[in-house]
Amino acid sequence: MAISQKYGRTWHYPFSPGTTSDDRIRHEYWDSLQQIPVLIHTEKLDGENNCLSRYGVFARSHAAPTTSPWTESIRRYWQIIKNDLGDLEIFLENLYAVHSIEYHNLDHHFYVFGIREGDQWLSWEETGFYAAMLGLPLVPEIKRITPPAVRRDFEEDLLSLVNGPGAFDPHDVHTGLPATMEGIVSRNANGYAVSDFADNLFKYVRKGHVKTDRHWTRNWRRARLNNEGGNYVAAH
Repeated sequence: MAISQKYGRTWHYPFSPGTTSDDRIRHEYWDSLQQIPVLIHTEKLDGENNCLSRYGVFARSHAAPTTSPWTESIRRYWQIIKNDLGDLEIFLENLYAVHSIEYHNLDHHFYVFGIREGDQWLSWEETGFYAAMLGLPLVPEIKRITPPAVRRDFEEDLLSLVNGPGAFDPHDVHTGLPATMEGIVSRNANGYAVSDFADNLFKYVRKGHVKTDRHWTRNWRRARLNNEGGNYVAAH
């Protein structure tokens, strides 16, 4: 039995090309979008989904806390803040290990993208507030919009954004060449119920970004930071 509820699977926009056979596609996304007053586009980062709660540090499975070597530093940090979390569950992108994209302009290894409290996902403003209290940065915010009346206008705008270079200078891990961002995650700026997850969060992922294989964990390497050793959370 899981200690807590794992992060839900984020549904793809129907025009997202980076889907796999087990991904979910939100074909009715436009109906949901029309009910959202303000939408936040954030950069989808190429890392591991981690959760910090009073029970431990978790990866995708919440059956037991993770013990992977690339979570060692965030687990040390958790020891310091665990008694202050209460019912908050901090979900973040762990960039400590290089995956398919290597970032050449990283100040930190861990970027918060959502906070859950009980059966509610907190608003983006509340998420930023608690992240700052914990000394953790948010994933890069690309743009906030009021969804337009015309679906085509929305899709054209998002496609123009996703072709950007990203906030942290992404490079293809195999070729070493500059790459575009992995994708965009769009969320309701307001808080919403956990049961309404599929109507309030959507993603676009570019095609062919995954370059890792099943042997990735044997040969992983740590992502380099701009200021090595400058933050105890990121120290090796």
